[in-house]
Amino acid sequence: MIDGAEFRPIDHLLLRGSAERMALDGRSGSYDYAELEQALGRLAAWLAGFGLEPGARVASWIAKGPVAALMPLAAPRAGLVHVPINPLLKHAQVSHILSDSGARLLIGTAARLDTLLDGDVPADCQLHREDDAACAMSGGDPLGPSSATPDGIAAILYTSGSTGRPKGVVLTHANLWLGAVAVADYLELTAEDRTACVLPFSFDYGQNQLLSTWYAGGCVYPLDYLTPRDVMKLVDRRDITTLAGVPPLWVQLAELDWPAETAEKLKRLTNSGGALTRPLVAKLRALFPDAHLYPMYGLTEAFRSTYLPPALVEAHPDSMGRAIPFAEILVVRPDGSVTDDDEPGELVHSGPLVAQGYWRDPVRTAERFRPAPSASRYGGMAVWSGDTVRRDAEGLLYFVGRDDAMIKSAGNRISPTEIEEAAVSVPGIAEAVALGIKDDRLGQAVRLLIRTAAPQAVEAVAAHLKQELPNFMQPKDIILLPEFPRNPNGKIDRVALAKEHGA
Repeated sequence: MIDGAEFRPIDHLLLRGSAERMALDGRSGSYDYAELEQALGRLAAWLAGFGLEPGARVASWIAKGPVAALMPLAAPRAGLVHVPINPLLKHAQVSHILSDSGARLLIGTAARLDTLLDGDVPADCQLHREDDAACAMSGGDPLGPSSATPDGIAAILYTSGSTGRPKGVVLTHANLWLGAVAVADYLELTAEDRTACVLPFSFDYGQNQLLSTWYAGGCVYPLDYLTPRDVMKLVDRRDITTLAGVPPLWVQLAELDWPAETAEKLKRLTNSGGALTRPLVAKLRALFPDAHLYPMYGLTEAFRSTYLPPALVEAHPDSMGRAIPFAEILVVRPDGSVTDDDEPGELVHSGPLVAQGYWRDPVRTAERFRPAPSASRYGGMAVWSGDTVRRDAEGLLYFVGRDDAMIKSAGNRISPTEIEEAAVSVPGIAEAVALGIKDDRLGQAVRLLIRTAAPQAVEAVAAHLKQELPNFMQPKDIILLPEFPRNPNGKIDRVALAKEHGA
């Protein structure tokens, strides 16, 4: 038992479902719970057959489908640690994740593996095609459920910080299991629910689409969509009841002409990765009158922190809500004392959903993971979010601001440093600063400021970034400046630049 919930290793998740009920459906075929558990065991046995040491990292860089859906369970069952890689990333980011995690095996689609350059893959990292993993799921002796402990490491999810390259958040079996339990509980998921999985499985929010639905015994429908209309078609074709999204997707979906009989199939809409605006909340409630809307706030370092119950959305559309099950959320002053009502403070998350830190990064771990405030009932290590929030007299939380320089665009957390490093690698570029600017569709877009003596270098930078960075990191515009302002220490004055150019 963990805080009132029975713990089981994450790879036991499918054992909860009724054997003959549909567990996974999609373009690559359908599986009931018994068939999917068998496929899971076979995939785990295939992974175990490579003879890697316990705890070795296994990365996957694949599109949505049965292999991608089962890897979060199959790797832990084999005693390995799963490292999912966003399919939108390109070779430079993939190379960093493989090297940083110490991955011993990478499963990728043939097309993606072909984009890797010499030196991108560590010498001791094996490469295998997704097709081989899919074949392994169809035959052979399955590996039985694991006997993992709650603190056994199950996954490393890479997330960008405001500075530096992506860092790996270390998650245990208990982190993943309790996250599934918590979300299934407050969303009131049942075995009758059908979840459209449109978010990347490399995100904690996207991965939990699978885990919480399976905990409830429902069915998942993975979809790599090309247009928002593809999502609407899936809702209609598969009688989808549950849809998770980020604000830019909701903006696009709200612009479609939804037939009433399709819209009424949705019973549950969840949002994270940025706040919904009041007009968008109103539009979603009008478009989907039969659906409950769940605004949420989360941190990869602690999975999910808060949610706003649907009954409170109309009266409090700007609120982040209250703590989810298993989470303790405190709003504190710089000295760690709890703030008064409506007094801004830092959001601190304590409890068993807190991750184990950043992989092999004690410095950044010490910055974000610190002892819980004295008022915490859990104690232990807590995540100090860096986000400023306030708590009203009813206990509802409201976002005030973000302390770091993170750019949050279309639900993606973007490191300015990563863009800047790519820009200054172009000959002639002396300095670069990436800023987040307001964008009605994306939440924030990227504006890149560069200093160079060669005006024609702007085109070279744009071409280089398109080659090296994924689409969601591409600048909306690139501005050439003759000089960057400096602070007294001689460093670039980012505050002054943001004030002048970060509209």
